[in-house]
Amino acid sequence: MRGADTFTESLFTMRRLDDFVPADHPLRPIRVMVNQALTKMDGLFARMYEADIRGGRPSIAPEKLLRAMLLQVFYSVRSERQLMEQTQYNLLFRWFIGLAMDDAVWVPSVFSKNRERLIEHDAVIELFNEVLAIADQRGWLSGEHFSVDGTLIQAWAGHKSFVRRDGSDDDGANFKGKTRCNDTHASTTDPDARLYRKGNTASELRFMGHTLSDNRHGLVANAVVTVADGHAEREAAKAMINDARQALDDPATTLTLGADKGYDAQEFIEALQEMNVTPHVARNTSGRSSAVPDAVAESAAYAISQEKRKRIEQGFGWGKTIGNIAQVMVRGLKKVDQLFVLTMTGYNLTRMRTLGQIRLRGA
Repeated sequence: MRGADTFTESLFTMRRLDDFVPADHPLRPIRVMVNQALTKMDGLFARMYEADIRGGRPSIAPEKLLRAMLLQVFYSVRSERQLMEQTQYNLLFRWFIGLAMDDAVWVPSVFSKNRERLIEHDAVIELFNEVLAIADQRGWLSGEHFSVDGTLIQAWAGHKSFVRRDGSDDDGANFKGKTRCNDTHASTTDPDARLYRKGNTASELRFMGHTLSDNRHGLVANAVVTVADGHAEREAAKAMINDARQALDDPATTLTLGADKGYDAQEFIEALQEMNVTPHVARNTSGRSSAVPDAVAESAAYAISQEKRKRIEQGFGWGKTIGNIAQVMVRGLKKVDQLFVLTMTGYNLTRMRTLGQIRLRGA
């Protein structure tokens, strides 16, 4: 018998949001790890809102904000407006964020304003660190063997905004054939962006993102965004590997750092050796001699590092296809940096979910 095409909505329901999420949904283990990290951040959240303790309307819970921001990365949501629209009708989003079925969804401008407070207090960076601490507790980090690389991030600014700093620009929209450089020109849309090209790519207004990955399972151990210039990659690499050294219990431990040919510079190799870091850098012998010592390049550990360092590209690829860092939709170095770190946090969480499943199958 044919069923009737009718719709009768129940006045009450006894089902919970959790009932609508499949037991094997990939977000379930991720939400457990996120909540574990957020619990450790309670002290930071208390300090963030201590100025408002006298009263006023309650703000959006920072835990809910961070979960919503992670969803924006996981599901390639390009804007806060789209995120709020999907949260309105998507039960999975409501469940992950921690909103009940009848809770009101935030106005996009209110969400953006509350997000600014998280950026101001580096809450995203703290979340990244707490997620990394979970990976360390589960034995997924070596803490000694790393790889480093950088990637270009297109800024949210166009060529027409790149005008002379002294205001005497008479090029207008027709800048073809004109010489423009970062010393004399700057973007009026995003002053932190730099006109930069690498290899055979066209010159664009860009930032440069850098990651330090742990060689054991390819998890990102550090992430930072800098202005794009010819020295940013090596300078960021030195800062990140130094942070990794500071985190060690035994300062005498020798670290290793794998990198591509772009890092094969005498100054960089010497700086690593001074920090007790063995430079497993790919040798650049194109019309020059490599700065990497022969004894290092001929070792078995060097060959392993060169193989492992390829994993670092997975984070960049994930961030540009799933995340929103191919071209960012925020402006300013600090905001771009926070988005990049948030994206690498999302990448780590997806990797850790997979590692957890592998561990369960092998148990």
